[in-house]
Amino acid sequence: MLNERVEKALNEQIKKEINSAYLYLSMATYFESENLNGFANWMKKQANEELNHAMKIYNYVFERGGRVELQAIEKPKCKWDSPLAAFEEAYNHERFITDSIHKLYELSLEEKDYATASMLKWFIDEQVEEEAQTEQIVNKIKLLSKSPNGLYILDKELGARD
Repeated sequence: MLNERVEKALNEQIKKEINSAYLYLSMATYFESENLNGFANWMKKQANEELNHAMKIYNYVFERGGRVELQAIEKPKCKWDSPLAAFEEAYNHERFITDSIHKLYELSLEEKDYATASMLKWFIDEQVEEEAQTEQIVNKIKLLSKSPNGLYILDKELGARD
């Protein structure tokens, strides 16, 4: 059985993961409006991944006999000044999610909920990858900004994401 504080925090994390998906889907619409379909593809795949994260927590709550209470999600921003600005926001958002998961992990240890702590280790490892990927794209955009063909090349690369 889940501790009440842990259950509440897990429900909050489900909301954050769904908000992440919504934000990335909004970024995909921005990129499509800019004819950067590869960038849009990358963001759509990322949105789907975030929904999968939410479902992983959702299923876990039920496995532990808890109750999922879905919460309202916020309307995401829909325009950015540049592809760089969008990916910088994505990187900062991933850092926010990492911090949230770390706090949830700390809470699970504080409450001696070792099963939840164990489950959250997967998310901790996943966030290392999430941050690294988005930071790498930010750095590539900066590097390629001096090349007239750079954005086109990166768009092709991001379009290849499965």
